[in-house]
Amino acid sequence: MNKADVIAGLKAILDESQINLDADDLYEASADRYKKYAKAKKVLDVPVPTAIVYPDSPEEVSRILLFCNENRINVIPRSGQTATEGGLENWKESTVVLDAKRLNKIVKIDTYNMQATVQAGVQLQVLEDELRKLGYTTGHSPQSKPVAQYGGLTATRSIGQFSTLYGAMEDMLVGLECVFPNGHISRIKNVPRRSGGPDIRHIALGNEGTLCYITEVTVKIFKFYPDNNKFYGYLIDDVDTGIKVLREVVVNGFRPSVARTYSEQDARQHFYHFHKGRCVLIFMAEGPEGIVKATCDAIEAAVDKYKDGIIEQVDSALIEDWFNHLNWSQQDLDDEKQGMIDNDRHDGYTTEISADWETITKIYYNVMERIRNEYDRADELTMLGGHSSHSYINGTNMYFVYNYDINCEPEDELRIYHHPIQRIIVEETLKAGGSMCHHHGIGKYRNEWTKEEHGTAYYMLETLKKAFDPNGIMNFGTIFPEQEGIKYQR
Repeated sequence: MNKADVIAGLKAILDESQINLDADDLYEASADRYKKYAKAKKVLDVPVPTAIVYPDSPEEVSRILLFCNENRINVIPRSGQTATEGGLENWKESTVVLDAKRLNKIVKIDTYNMQATVQAGVQLQVLEDELRKLGYTTGHSPQSKPVAQYGGLTATRSIGQFSTLYGAMEDMLVGLECVFPNGHISRIKNVPRRSGGPDIRHIALGNEGTLCYITEVTVKIFKFYPDNNKFYGYLIDDVDTGIKVLREVVVNGFRPSVARTYSEQDARQHFYHFHKGRCVLIFMAEGPEGIVKATCDAIEAAVDKYKDGIIEQVDSALIEDWFNHLNWSQQDLDDEKQGMIDNDRHDGYTTEISADWETITKIYYNVMERIRNEYDRADELTMLGGHSSHSYINGTNMYFVYNYDINCEPEDELRIYHHPIQRIIVEETLKAGGSMCHHHGIGKYRNEWTKEEHGTAYYMLETLKKAFDPNGIMNFGTIFPEQEGIKYQR
């Protein structure tokens, strides 16, 4: 279908106020934060979507998807716009961006059954604010908390800063409603657990808009105990010491809400007011008073066990202040964009991976060595480091962080800087048996490694795609590698 026919078809389904054809908005919708610098410089090389649409109900989502499916029109599901891996980037000339902006109702807060139901376009911060009034919390606090929405949080298998205690989206999710390309609306009921075959929540959870469109989500909620919060900070010798202390606490059965360790360079940009050129280890304990006390005792015992690597303890007030200023606001995002326009630079990228306790530091040091020795622009990096911020009984993650001055044309920035570094990180991770994507998802720029990430289990993933999206209209190029998209990747 040509552009005019697509728009005419959408107008037969929606009111004109639900269809956005504004040129500036369409340009913004053609890529996400992965290409933030090129976007700010107005040099994006991808097609502009045909339209952005704002459905009011699951039924309207159903009609839109059915129309697009019958006419082979690419659909990019969008909710919150904080994606960082190209999952919202457009690779098709005929594309409709399906935005959850008007699906913005808190359906129910149920404090007796400890769950809340929201439509996909509800911002995480909005639900959190309502729960705080009642003495509860979502327990979910990604850095994008003020702007992220529940549809996107669920579709990307989001994780937050307090995950060691509260878990990630897969732990918080109770049930959901989603719509498939053939227009079918599925509702997964809200129960604490069931053994009714495979866990079908996971068809929608983490699908990154490639299988279905999420319209409603029910999540667990938790009692909120802000008066009991305790903060710990330490300067330490090296990343190994930090990882060992994290493991000691978690393996012994304790769940601080925050448990992190930072390399020297990463600590420098986060904790400039006290890092002293050292690695940093931080904890936060929260919850009922007795649990907090036990957790604090465990943290102190773990630190004492590895005291030979501990340099000094940091004033807890400094750690608390850092947490209070960590999240983005829309103003922060706007300021970042303006800074890129004005200064021809930005603060670089992150690539997050995960592995077991034994492997994680091996990956970290191998990556550091390869980047420093193999990457031909290593001397242009203004920061290269990493931190572990999400730990589990059997391992942890590593957030590689790298900043650089941009000495090239804006359209070449990713090819010259980010992609060679990301390739080293992914190669070393997969070689060691870790996962190349801990919580940002695959998007469109790690899809060349999707088959290697999953190995023989890729059969299961591609079979889902064939079953639920046989015409391939859902978010073309995300997760699943596509030959047609290589020209945009490289």
